Amino acid sequence: MTDINANCTDQEVSFKEAVCIDAGRVYDSCCDRDCLEDLRCFFTPEAQAYIERAISVRLKSAEVINVYINVEPVNFNKGFYSCDLTFFFKLEFDLFMSPNTCPIEIKGISSFNKKVILFGSEGNVKIFSSKSLDNEYTNCDKAAKETSNMPKCVVQSVDPVALSARIGEIRDCYENVRCIPEYVCKCVGGNIVTDLDAGTPTVYVTLGLFTIVQLIRNVQMLIPVYDFCIPEKQCDDTSDQPCDVFRKIKFPTEDFFPPRASYTGGENCFGCCGKRDCED
Repeated sequence: MTDINANCTDQEVSFKEAVCIDAGRVYDSCCDRDCLEDLRCFFTPEAQAYIERAISVRLKSAEVINVYINVEPVNFNKGFYSCDLTFFFKLEFDLFMSPNTCPIEIKGISSFNKKVILFGSEGNVKIFSSKSLDNEYTNCDKAAKETSNMPKCVVQSVDPVALSARIGEIRDCYENVRCIPEYVCKCVGGNIVTDLDAGTPTVYVTLGLFTIVQLIRNVQMLIPVYDFCIPEKQCDDTSDQPCDVFRKIKFPTEDFFPPRASYTGGENCFGCCGKRDCED
C-alpha cells in the first residue's frame, strides 16, 4: 500500500487516478450556545399531582430526546434556507415535599424552538433512484419515488447542561401546548398533561445548550485516489479468558490523577467551536 505520509515534506505524493464520487458537501454551518431560561416542563398526571404539593425541586439531569427539523427556502434570498429546529428534552427531578425528607424522583418533558438561516446553494432537479423501489427488480407498474436535491440539515448537540429549576405558577394559558409527539411522551411513561389553568404550580428549568447546525447537499466531486483502503490490523479473537482480557486493558492513570488544563492563557480564550478568541 502506498504510504501517503512518507516523504510529505520533500515532495507531493502522486495519486493513481481521479475518481468521481457522489458525497455530501457541507455548504454552510454554524455553532451556537443558547442559555434557555425558564422553559416550562410538562409531566404525567401522577407527577403533576406531586408538583402541586411540593415545596422545592432540584434538576438532576437533562437529555436531548430528538430534534424535529424542517427546511424551507428563503424566498427573498436565493440559495439560503431556513432551518426550523424543535428540540425535545427529557428531564429528571428530585421533588421535596417537606423539609428534611427524602425526595421523590419524577421525569418531565420540555421543548425549545430555534431557527437558523444558512446557505445551501441552488438546485431544481428531480431525482429518481432504484433504491426507492420496494422489490429487487424493476416493476413496470411501480414507479420509483421522486425526490429533490434540497439540502439536508444536520444538527449535532450534546446533552444540555442542567443549570437550575424552580416551581412557579403558570402565568397564562398561552404557555400550554396543543400536543407533544407520542414518541416523546413514551419516554416519561405515557400521557402528558398539556392543558393547565393559570395559577397552577409547575416547574421551570434553565438549560445550557451547545449545537452545531450544518446544511449539506449531495454533489459529484472529482477526488484523487492514492490506493484502496486495505486494513493492515488483524482482528483480535475473543477466545481469551476474562482475566486475560482484563490484563490487556491499559491502567486508567488519568482516572486516579486527573490531568491539569493544557492551555496557559487566560479564561475564555476558546470559543464554542474550539478556536481561540484571544491572542497568546
